Amino acid sequence: MALMRILLIEDDKEASDYLVKAFREQGHVADHAADGLAGYASAREGDYDVLIVDRMLPKMDGLSLISSLREQKVETPVLILSALGQVDDRVKGLRAGGDDYLPKPYAFSELLARVEALVRRRVGPRGEETHYRVGDLELDRLSHKVTVAGQEIVLQPREFRLLEYLMKHAGQVVTRTMLLENVWDYHFDPQTNVIDVHISRLRAKIDKGRDNPLLHTIRGAGYMIRDGMR
Repeated sequence: MALMRILLIEDDKEASDYLVKAFREQGHVADHAADGLAGYASAREGDYDVLIVDRMLPKMDGLSLISSLREQKVETPVLILSALGQVDDRVKGLRAGGDDYLPKPYAFSELLARVEALVRRRVGPRGEETHYRVGDLELDRLSHKVTVAGQEIVLQPREFRLLEYLMKHAGQVVTRTMLLENVWDYHFDPQTNVIDVHISRLRAKIDKGRDNPLLHTIRGAGYMIRDGMR
């Protein structure tokens, strides 16, 4: 299964720590929100393949969260987790906009299989492109493959996410704030050089040996990826 971006919205710290670790061990990107409002904000702003939502959450309950997302035209598949497992409970969850419903307790293997099934049924997040191209640089988010002039290059998960976001906004200035919020899921500036480090690593992989680089630093503004021949 290709890399998946998963948002887990769960207030039980022990359960969420376990699931995040388990998904990451499978090679996926797993982010966590500990309450309904934080989960709602992350689900709207992030670019996830699937949401896993606990039904009973502080600040905003799971069903209200899902209904609100659907009203905002966020179509990311949702798997509901809940200790409420009666038929009426499952029906309410699905009618609120959930795509699947898994009662607690559950086995991680079944949860993973259900998440993979939801992602397979998708074309892409929010109906977006699944393949991007800038010059001879190509990225396929479904196969998690990046090529330069037909040669595959290996990116770490965060590098892949950074490149995908830049290519999604090719020809546009992408600010540090945009990258922090959409690639790192930070809603504050951690006052580190984390972006600079990853940009440098990415540039070394996609622009090595080029006379006309694709990745540009726009002084005082941010970064831009564009076809260097134009």
